[in-house]
Amino acid sequence: MPPVLDPSSLDPAGDRSVLLAAPRGYCAGVDRAVITVEKALDLYGAPVYVRKQIVHNKHVVSNLESRGAVFVEELDEVPEGATVVFSAHGVSPEVHHQAEQRSLKTIDATCPLVTKVHHEARRFASDDYDILLIGHAGHEEVEGTAGEAPEHIILVQTPEDVATLEVRDPGKVAWLSQTTLSVDETMTIVDAIRERFPELLDPPSDDICYATQNRQMAIKEISRSADLVIVVGSGNSSNSVRLVEVALEAGAKAAYRVDDATEIDEAWLEGVGTVSVTSGASVPEELVDGVLAFLAERGYPDAQAVHTAEESLIFALPPELRRDMRAAAQASS
Repeated sequence: MPPVLDPSSLDPAGDRSVLLAAPRGYCAGVDRAVITVEKALDLYGAPVYVRKQIVHNKHVVSNLESRGAVFVEELDEVPEGATVVFSAHGVSPEVHHQAEQRSLKTIDATCPLVTKVHHEARRFASDDYDILLIGHAGHEEVEGTAGEAPEHIILVQTPEDVATLEVRDPGKVAWLSQTTLSVDETMTIVDAIRERFPELLDPPSDDICYATQNRQMAIKEISRSADLVIVVGSGNSSNSVRLVEVALEAGAKAAYRVDDATEIDEAWLEGVGTVSVTSGASVPEELVDGVLAFLAERGYPDAQAVHTAEESLIFALPPELRRDMRAAAQASS
């Protein structure tokens, strides 16, 4: 493991240095989702179907495919009676209904932090609030949350959207957000909403995922003195894309997202002293190791880890999977 530094002690020595964000990579929800598919394959055998990408990382998806997972866009691609896993991003009640109609065996790997947002959407809707959902159109998480209360939810993507919002009662407006957004950007939108609707009701707790916040805090610390920031993550990973934006806003001279070391352009390293490296919440650590090895081969020293937060959260596997695992263990004993 790289040596751990306190952020206040940062003073990259020598002509070249590599700073490594800690925490980075897998969050508890991603870890749970990936293990869910792996355990389902072990327990039920291949194929196990997965609606959408289990997490937004092409290497993770490819590895699971090699083990027998079959990724589909919609449930009509799944044979009746088959086993299907719902991704970490969550699904709407309509998708659950479709699964019942097709007699599918479902395992719900929705991140518990996303499930929390779904609960909040239902609660606000039951109290007849208009819900302003901050997020990106087309993202699976947004579609799942909006499906919990479609008559009550209005999508807000930018601060500029706020001026044209139409609600039934300005005194009964609440907000929720996609869990993987930029913290700063989200609060800018919330401030704009509150200026227009002073009685705006907040969710009971911050919707932005703890891991998203921690990774953004870490990248801020190592971007201020960086000539180059490399974020490892796939292009459809919202939290990975946000890390690039946060790095540039924090003062990095340049920042790029790559799926792995093969996508690094050597021209990026011209005249570069300090390289800072991090990864999105759905990225296996070996992909980061590959980037560090690439840098080492080009004369950059061993990375120094800059520690900004502790993460110890672990989520239990989905209850339906745990039940079947217990039954299998008892049958074999």
